[in-house]
Amino acid sequence: MRPAVLLVLAALAFAAPAGAQTEAKPALLDRVVVRWHAPETGGVTRPQFVYERELAFEARVEALADPDPDPAPFTDRHVRAALDRHIAETLLASLPVLPAPDATEIASRAEAARAVLEQRVKGRDKLIAAAKAEGIGSDEIDALLRRQARASLYLDRMVAPMLAPSDPELRALLRTGTTPFTGRPYEQVSVALGRWVVAQRLGDAIASYFQTARSRVTVTIVRSR
Repeated sequence: MRPAVLLVLAALAFAAPAGAQTEAKPALLDRVVVRWHAPETGGVTRPQFVYERELAFEARVEALADPDPDPAPFTDRHVRAALDRHIAETLLASLPVLPAPDATEIASRAEAARAVLEQRVKGRDKLIAAAKAEGIGSDEIDALLRRQARASLYLDRMVAPMLAPSDPELRALLRTGTTPFTGRPYEQVSVALGRWVVAQRLGDAIASYFQTARSRVTVTIVRSR
């Protein structure tokens, strides 16, 4: 059992029955650790599933992006944050966007999401290492990026424009000294600063959305047998 599952179950106060015996079982490539549903995704008749490997990987991403790093690959707060973000992004990705985006726009947004994600975890090499540690393939990362692309499209188009900060806005923000690029020439950091702003705004918007949607979401931790 991966640490992610242990942390989630511990955080939600689940425990194995006293005196339970450990039995040899066939090794599993993956398994469902969370089942959830919400009206936006079809309700109870269309449950959504979170798998062990993807939750562990997404928790590693949260840990790498944490400004207060921990020696462990991830902690319980990273698992909680990863699960909340996973559910919120899935909800947002399921909502209709008008006008509907075409495949080219989704692909473009997914590539932008990849650049933002790599910057969040402080480098492509760290993203690749996190994926390798949990056995996550490139196709699974692509699926995550498409989910993030659709979520960002909904927020940007249906809620409030947030993903294209202007040049004057970025220059003013750099002067405040509240970014990771304080003291560096704007011309050297403009692209990275723009991605940092996107990541901050998107993260805040996703968290805000999930706070309003939380009461409509039913989450069940799936215990191992």
